[in-house]
Amino acid sequence: MKKVVAFVLAAAMSMSLVACGSSTASSAPAASAASQAASTPAADGKTVKIGMVTDVGGVNDKSFNQTSWEGLQALAAEDPSFEVSYLESHTDADYAANLEAFIDEDYDLIISVGYMLADATRAAAEANPDQKFAIIDDATCQDLPNVACLMFAQEQASYLVGVVAGMATKSNTVGYVQGMVSESMNKFGVGYIAGVLAANPDAKVLQFNANSFGDAAGGSAAATQMITNGADVIYHAAGGTGNGVIEACNTNGVFAIGVDTDQSPLAPDVVLTSAMKRVDIASQDVSKAVKADAFEAGVHLYDMSNGGVDIAPTQTLLTEDMIAAVEDAKAAIQSGEIVVPTTGDELEEQVGSDVFELDN
Repeated sequence: MKKVVAFVLAAAMSMSLVACGSSTASSAPAASAASQAASTPAADGKTVKIGMVTDVGGVNDKSFNQTSWEGLQALAAEDPSFEVSYLESHTDADYAANLEAFIDEDYDLIISVGYMLADATRAAAEANPDQKFAIIDDATCQDLPNVACLMFAQEQASYLVGVVAGMATKSNTVGYVQGMVSESMNKFGVGYIAGVLAANPDAKVLQFNANSFGDAAGGSAAATQMITNGADVIYHAAGGTGNGVIEACNTNGVFAIGVDTDQSPLAPDVVLTSAMKRVDIASQDVSKAVKADAFEAGVHLYDMSNGGVDIAPTQTLLTEDMIAAVEDAKAAIQSGEIVVPTTGDELEEQVGSDVFELDN
């Protein structure tokens, strides 16, 4: 996915970005790529402009913002008719301004990365009914005719890494760090705990809500406390905050489990695996639909059956038994034999006790 990006920012866009105080993809390598794009027009002469707005985790969060952007970079490298750009949001106040910047520049599609942009996306979509939007990890805008909601069965991927954690722990204590409490985010924790307990009914899952996707120091502190309390495997669903979780696990020599993308390169000796959400593919799919005049509003679900979620391909630290257990669980989920819970209540009903602590 890490291919050269083909994107162009017009001078007017640069002015509007300065006005809203947000960052753009304006590094030296990007400037070089922009020149290449300008000299290689699409065969049919049509340019499709795709703009992406990050949440506060930023484009280099090593998680779903970065994966979404890498998907667009790869798309533009493969098809020069796509012109892709991003704007970073440093605070919640940047969301509306960043969306408006792309609207003002007549982008064909604007992708909001994360449910935190839901309110700003709804307001922008209602005010601009002819503008197409997509939002990742939020379905509250599904009633709008110009918004595609890109949803993922993250509980399924989380169940798989939970199975790994339950088998890997020696202390029977594992950890989970969540970026925010919400209906969508809670699915990560619920699925993980279900997988842990399925593989190891004696395990205990320590849980922490970081209340941020951009606080690496906070993630490190939470993981360190869990390690002090006996956790020897810690999963995070916390964006940039999770980078601190992985760092703490690496420092203390305990296993970490990544999220959204294969995070093993961050700490190859301790990242057991990662729960993958193919936000890169979803971003590409909706962009291609816009080019083909086939954009559809409403919910688009990516799950295990269509390759939208999975466990990371890196298996260096997994035992043969773990790999076999994961494959068995995948088959059972796809056949319907295993129904992964999505809420704390469903998890309680399945395991017979109230074990999810982050649902309020």
